Amino acid sequence: MDERIFIAQRADPFVTRAEDGTYYFTASVPAYDGIVLRNAETLEGLRNAPEKEIWHKHKSGPMSVHIWAPELHRTFGKWHIYFAGGDINDIWKIRPYVLECLGDDPIRDPWIELGPMKAAAEDEFSFTQFSLDATVFRHRGEWYYVWAEKVGSGKQISNLYIAKMESANRLKTVQELITTPDYEWERHGFWVNEGPAVIKHAGKIYLTYSASDTGPAYCMGMLTASEESDLLDPASWQKSGRPVLASNEKLGIYGPGHNSFTVDENGNPVMVFHARTEKEIVGDPLYNPNRHAMLMPVTWDKNGAPVFRFRQ
Repeated sequence: MDERIFIAQRADPFVTRAEDGTYYFTASVPAYDGIVLRNAETLEGLRNAPEKEIWHKHKSGPMSVHIWAPELHRTFGKWHIYFAGGDINDIWKIRPYVLECLGDDPIRDPWIELGPMKAAAEDEFSFTQFSLDATVFRHRGEWYYVWAEKVGSGKQISNLYIAKMESANRLKTVQELITTPDYEWERHGFWVNEGPAVIKHAGKIYLTYSASDTGPAYCMGMLTASEESDLLDPASWQKSGRPVLASNEKLGIYGPGHNSFTVDENGNPVMVFHARTEKEIVGDPLYNPNRHAMLMPVTWDKNGAPVFRFRQ
């Protein structure tokens, strides 16, 4: 196998390290039919760790097709998985959902469905249309929820929104738009901002996201906010005018994106992302299974911003 591939055919990869040092990995599987977990004592150990399906899609109704982009987070004192799913009778009715673990071991303990993510009482817009790719992060005692949602009629536009959380499956505040596809590199095939992930450094919050369709044009953009700012104020977020990571034909890596962040055993930041190793895609890119999980050490520039570079 190509040594650059961390875990083959696992798109939208997510890795978290628990307080006891255990690493957990989850991702979209090619059949989009369930949620899998694997764990290991080391980050590298995830590569060959056994995988367990902890939840399977429904036969009909909500959560019965297109099970996408699960993320495992310890929120509000429990393990939760945030993911998106569609309805077999309306496969593009994608909405965000939440699972909750009934114990402290995400692999061995049972999981229950908390159902769909719920908007704040005064919010008339969140999760009413195609919504997916939720991530959560904690800042100064508050939990924040960031997700992609499409707006408009006809060929819709996918934006990123942020809100504070009241509980593991309900928002406390109305949605705030923090980025829409402004640039040409965000508009290839579809106008898309999706797949948010958060990393903090030197007083700043960096929110990476993915743009364009899922082929070679797929790439990563980034927003930056001060830790002192109001994160619900769209003006707090400054957007990079160029991708921070894109396909590299020389290295044969195409469509990098939908990342998450973790740390290695020494506490050094690592980005987990998916990419392809072939430029020509057979069939619909969404259903081609060859998006592979990869790892990239994160370094910092002179201003303290993250730098993303492929290994040569």
